[in-house]
Amino acid sequence: PCATSLPQDPVPSRAARRQMPAQKLRDELRRLLGKSWSEELERDVPHAWQRHGDLVLLSEDCFRAASWEKLGSALWETVASALGAQRLARRGRVLPDGMRSPSVTLLLGQDGWVEHVDNGIRYTFDVTKCMFSPGNITEKLRVASLPCSGEVLVDLYAGIGYFTLPYLVHAAAAFAHACEWNNHAVEALRRNLALNGVQDRCHIHHGDSRQVSGAAWLRTPHPQVASPLSPLSFQLELQDIADRVNLGLIPSSEEGWPVACRVLKKGTGGVLHIHHNVETLPSPAPLQAPVLQAEQGSPEGAGSDGEVQHPMEDGGTETLGARIRPEWQRWAEATAARIRGLLAELHGQPWRTSILHIEAVKSYAPHVHHLVLDLECRPTLP
Repeated sequence: PCATSLPQDPVPSRAARRQMPAQKLRDELRRLLGKSWSEELERDVPHAWQRHGDLVLLSEDCFRAASWEKLGSALWETVASALGAQRLARRGRVLPDGMRSPSVTLLLGQDGWVEHVDNGIRYTFDVTKCMFSPGNITEKLRVASLPCSGEVLVDLYAGIGYFTLPYLVHAAAAFAHACEWNNHAVEALRRNLALNGVQDRCHIHHGDSRQVSGAAWLRTPHPQVASPLSPLSFQLELQDIADRVNLGLIPSSEEGWPVACRVLKKGTGGVLHIHHNVETLPSPAPLQAPVLQAEQGSPEGAGSDGEVQHPMEDGGTETLGARIRPEWQRWAEATAARIRGLLAELHGQPWRTSILHIEAVKSYAPHVHHLVLDLECRPTLP
C-alpha cells in the first residue's frame, strides 16, 4: 500500500500566537469569577505586558475595578499562572521627583530585581525602584560601535549604566566616570559593572553632577566636611579629564552643559553626546544631509505572545524620517554656539565646535523627537 501523509496542524499566525496567553488569561479569570464576570471586568483585563524573566510587569490601566479587590491574592496567583510567571508587578505614573522614579507596586513575589540582556550586556535592576529605557536601544547600539579605545568617558547621567556599559564593554573605552544621584540606580549600576566584568574600569560618583558649574561648588567650605552628595567631589575629581562626555538626559540635558565643558580635557578637547527633545513641525521640509535610520518599530512592538517587549516612552508612536529636519539643524547649531561660548568663557581662549552627527533616537511624543547631537569641541591653537 502507498504511504499517505497525515495532515499537519497549521502553524498559527503571529496574531493568533499573540492572542494565546491573553485569551488564556481571560478564560482563567472568567472561571475564577463565575457568575460575577461582566463586560466591564473583561475590558479591565490586560492585552499586553512586559516580561522580565519570571516577573511580568502589568500596565497601570488594568485591574482597576472594585470587584477585583475582593479576590485578594487569588487574583494575582491566577494571573501569574496564566502568564507563566512567578512574580507580578504593576506600574503607575513616573514620579515627578527629578529622577524619573517608577511608581511600581509588587503584587506577587518577594522582590523586584530582574535581569535584562541587551546587545550582549547584562543589566539588573529593581523594577519597583528603577526605570529601564528600552526605547533607547538604537542609541545604545550606536554608542557600542563608536571608536573609543584608550579614551576616558564621563557619563553625567549614568542611571543603571544604559550608556556607560556599552562604552566600556563594546566601544573599548579605557575608563569611565559614571555620575548618578539616585541611590537605587547607583546600587543597580554597581551590580551591572560587576556582572559585565568592567568594575575595575569605572568609578561611580554618587551625587548631583549639576553642582560642578557656576558658583555652587565654590561654596563648599572644606574637603573634610564633604558629604556623599557634596559637589566637592566633582569639583576635585572631574576637571580636565574627559575625551568624551555623555549627556543622556531628556527632555533636556542643558543643565549639564557647563559641567561637560569643565570635565573636557582643556588641552585637546573631545566629543560631547548631547541628548535633547526637539519639537518638529507636522510637515517639515527635509534637508539633504542624511542621518542614521531610526528604529522602525520592530524593537518597540508586541512580541509573538502579546508581551510588549519594548514599549515607547510616554506613548510616542510617530515614525521617524531618515533625514535631518530644519528644526533639528537649528537646535544643533544653537547648541554648538552655546557650548562654544561656555568653553571660551571657562578657558579664556577661543574654541571651535563642529557638528559631527545628529541622531534621531525615537519619537517621544507627537511631533517631539529625542535627538542626540555629537559635538566635537577643540581649543583653537594660538
